[in-house]
Amino acid sequence: MPITVPAYGKEAAGRLASMADVTADDGALRRFLHGLPGVDAVGLEARAATLGTRSIKTTAKAYAIDLAISMIDLTTLEGADTPGKVRALCVKGAHPDPTDRTAPKVAAICVYPDMVATAKEALGDSGIHVASVATAFPAGRAALPVKLADTRDAVAAGADEIDMVIDRGAFLSGRYMDVFEEIKAVKEACARPDGSAAHLKVIFETGELQTYDNVRRVSWLAMLAGADFIKTSTGKVAVNATPPVTLLMLEAVRDFHATTGVQVGVKPAGGIRTTKDAIKYLVMVNETLGEPWLTADWFRFGASSLLNDLLMQRQKLSTGRYSGPDYVTVD
Repeated sequence: MPITVPAYGKEAAGRLASMADVTADDGALRRFLHGLPGVDAVGLEARAATLGTRSIKTTAKAYAIDLAISMIDLTTLEGADTPGKVRALCVKGAHPDPTDRTAPKVAAICVYPDMVATAKEALGDSGIHVASVATAFPAGRAALPVKLADTRDAVAAGADEIDMVIDRGAFLSGRYMDVFEEIKAVKEACARPDGSAAHLKVIFETGELQTYDNVRRVSWLAMLAGADFIKTSTGKVAVNATPPVTLLMLEAVRDFHATTGVQVGVKPAGGIRTTKDAIKYLVMVNETLGEPWLTADWFRFGASSLLNDLLMQRQKLSTGRYSGPDYVTVD
């Protein structure tokens, strides 16, 4: 179903417009990004570790598990993907636990652009969004016209959300305006003829960005360029989402909202496999951004195997027995 990008209030639009001078040229953007406060790595990691020790009781845990399920972008991004596999994933997303129809559905099914139409048809009026990676995912090594065509094809096929990857080479080379303009162009390619638009999630591949300072800079750059979500990783490199990096991105979103009034979502992706890990991330969101972000509209998990563990823990809470992996569907 179409997703409408939230309209900014007049105050927020005005505050965002007031930052136009920041992106007026490459020099201004560089001065702004390098003028952001440096990241205290020790403090950031200590804060993330402390939040990771929080425990929640049974009733709250049951709520957290259902919330986490509802925030999952259930993903298959393999060269061997088939229409049958995508349809099966859509069924699992709509009814994660066939033995318990009270289990919530996932937020989205994430596929390659050529599988968008298949997923759209399979999901029907379920209310589950179709997300598609684009812009030469996962490396992002393609000319801009190719990336824009990739995006437009996915949107035309029915994608509700586009997950783009930035040009890490350009960013690490200090070509910030190139990255900014590319994000803006992809954002424009997300528009539909009827005036609505697919949401844009911008993937940083934080495992390749080398420093926490770079993560803070790229977070601000993407939000200034119009990202609806900022996302840690593709899930295709050795280091994906980590608690400190995700915490840093949450703090950037908090500060951006305080400055502009514009709300932006966050999506950690890759390597989040257990219920315990998912709950740690939810605690970080609650402590850093608060309840307004504790919905699938503003926070997502990019995951494939996480759903299975959440379902097993959910069954354990409801039945008192740990069923094991044989009692949940295999992706």
